[in-house]
Amino acid sequence: MTVQIKELVQAQRNFFLSEETHDYRFRINMLRSLRSMLEKYEKSIYKALKQDLNKSNFDAFTTELGFLYNEIKHTENNLKDWMKDDPIDAPLTHKGTKNFIRKEPYGVTLVMSPWNYPLQLALAPAIGAIAAGNTVVIKPSEYSPSTSSLLAKIIGETFDSKFIAVVEGAKEISQELLNQRFDYIFFTGSTAVGKVVMREASKFLTPVTLELGGKSPAIIDKDANISLTAKRLVWGKFTNAGQTCVAPDYLYVHDQIKDKLLKEMKKQIKKMYSKNALQYDKFARIINENHFNRLSAYLSNGTIVYGGDIDQDQLKIEPTILDSVTWDAPVMQDEIFGPILPVLTFNNIDEVITELKHREKPLALYYFGEKEKNQEKVMTRLSFGGGCVNDTLYHLANPNLPFGGVGQSGMGGYHGKHSFDTFSHHKSILKQTTKFDIPLRYPGGGKLAFSLIKKLMK
Repeated sequence: MTVQIKELVQAQRNFFLSEETHDYRFRINMLRSLRSMLEKYEKSIYKALKQDLNKSNFDAFTTELGFLYNEIKHTENNLKDWMKDDPIDAPLTHKGTKNFIRKEPYGVTLVMSPWNYPLQLALAPAIGAIAAGNTVVIKPSEYSPSTSSLLAKIIGETFDSKFIAVVEGAKEISQELLNQRFDYIFFTGSTAVGKVVMREASKFLTPVTLELGGKSPAIIDKDANISLTAKRLVWGKFTNAGQTCVAPDYLYVHDQIKDKLLKEMKKQIKKMYSKNALQYDKFARIINENHFNRLSAYLSNGTIVYGGDIDQDQLKIEPTILDSVTWDAPVMQDEIFGPILPVLTFNNIDEVITELKHREKPLALYYFGEKEKNQEKVMTRLSFGGGCVNDTLYHLANPNLPFGGVGQSGMGGYHGKHSFDTFSHHKSILKQTTKFDIPLRYPGGGKLAFSLIKKLMK
């Protein structure tokens, strides 16, 4: 396999050096081929996602396929403008020059994707790589074997491997890929593995984007709209059984409204996932037994105020709300990544800000409350990758907003034009006139020349 991977990367490099991917028409045709591929195999995609995560067709479309269709359409509609040189102003000292930024592809790129949204998180970065004129090697997660296998099949049938290829395998295959010299690496996954990717990339000084995670808080102030807040929290937390990198990891609720909010959230859980989510065919399952066991252990933390039932045979955990939880509890030490929601309380928003300032920067943050002053206070004083006021997850669906983390939750961003920019080197170019020459910059001009230079540059 080592030889095959090495040959694949070299074949992609040779193809990239042919400059065929530089052409606008080529890029557009490849994006259209990608869309046609998704349309052709839509039923097979639904089946694979059902097998891996028990996703309903609705969830599979809204969180995976529909997202990709929208991303491709947005990219097609704007690519010509994105590829144009950006004119740049020049100071008086540069009279006669033309200055601009040209976007060029990096070359051979590696996209390493996770299991929780195994289609979307493999192909969304690839859309940006294709749009920017790169070749792509995709390494999907071995924890979602049905989707990974299908990806390998349909990509192989649709594209030449010298342009796009899928490499399946476990940890050793990922390591072998990281041993190769890529021109850009895009990784989505855990912070721990992200550190490994960054370390390996440093051997070749390969630039990276790291889309990681963390404990993303939802802060609910005392003036929040209880019914809408509950509805949007339940949707954001329990979509995909909480296996979403930007799912609310825990609630920070004003103590005056906690009981009302939890009561309304219980109603919303039953409404969205029935009174018995374990028997509800459209509620996603936990990806594997290891994650199931890890999550099940959290159920002994605090007090269960809703849910708590499990089904090991189906690898399902009921949507669960935990009250009476402290920062010292095991469930509060790491990202949960499952359908368990701990609840903390506060009575002053400044206390929350002070507490969160001393913790790792999360991938997302959600604030619910009507006072614009407090909205601005939270959004400005706390650092996080991205987020919403009075909503959850929805910022991801706007292709004009970059998505990415900060600090331990990642680096770099993508979606829409930001994907194109991520996979493009922005090359600064100055084109100098030969019609005249300004002598001031050359030595030997005397005191007058030096005086003029100081006036122009100070």
